[in-house]
Amino acid sequence: MKRILALGGIGIGLMLCPAAAQQSTWTAPKTPWGEPDLQGIWPLNHLIATPFQRPEKYGDRRFMTDEEFAAAQQAAQARNKRFESGAIPQADSGTEVLRLTSLLTDPPNGRFPALTPQGKERYDKNHGSYKPGQTVFDSPDDFDSWDRCITRGMPVSMLPRNYNNGIRIMQSPGYVLIVIEMAHEVRIIPTDGRPALDPSIKEWLGESRGHWKGNTLAVETTNFNGKTDMTNAGVPGSPPINPTTENMRITEHFTRTADDTIDYEIKVEDPEVIVSSWTAAFPLKLDNKYQMYEYACHEGNTAIRGYIETSRFERAHKTAK
Repeated sequence: MKRILALGGIGIGLMLCPAAAQQSTWTAPKTPWGEPDLQGIWPLNHLIATPFQRPEKYGDRRFMTDEEFAAAQQAAQARNKRFESGAIPQADSGTEVLRLTSLLTDPPNGRFPALTPQGKERYDKNHGSYKPGQTVFDSPDDFDSWDRCITRGMPVSMLPRNYNNGIRIMQSPGYVLIVIEMAHEVRIIPTDGRPALDPSIKEWLGESRGHWKGNTLAVETTNFNGKTDMTNAGVPGSPPINPTTENMRITEHFTRTADDTIDYEIKVEDPEVIVSSWTAAFPLKLDNKYQMYEYACHEGNTAIRGYIETSRFERAHKTAK
């Protein structure tokens, strides 16, 4: 039987706590050196059915009504039956249902902010297999960094996909490491108070610095290279490949609220390309039985070549007609 997860409440803190009684007696675990312990495997599979961007029918509502939630549960159960019968190849909309209407919490309507004029200009220059309407592929430069198995970039790497959703958190004195299954990457986050790198040093995932605020890990990430996408339609319910700049700033908060739950929040600021910041918030659920395997993206991967050959053939065939 697949599990249906029902989360509800007024705010994210209340929403993610298993019960008020447990919250009043529960004590956050500590590492042997005295820091809050976030370690474990926190896959994002339970978020697949919750869209990144809120469907307009929900307006400013963060949570579904009882009737809407019941309908969503029924739809998930019907989809699971089709999957188990072999009628569909995969349960691509997820097997769990949350009361959340979207991962986005800000803007209040849960919709991705509009692009600035510079953002629109950069979007027009963006390339990738997920870009709507793009049909011409002639070289690797016509693909984005995810197509080319370089990286999904940030913030996309911390958002769900319909497979390879593993996230593992490891700690040592002065460091937190976040291992991301998709695209085989590790975010190394110093928590020892060291200053950020010189702004001239740019990285695909940016450069992160963390510090502890009580039981919360706060992470500030800057020094991006501006070569990755802020959104990707590969994330369920997300708009396509919106751009980033080198000046993007990301702020994250990780707060363990139960033995099996971390409240996660991510805020993204890049005023050169989006008219306002945006924030997403959702629970991370512990599952140490989840198995993370090597994500050997280029092992036998012929997608880039296939796109280019097909694009050239279609254009030549069209011209010949």
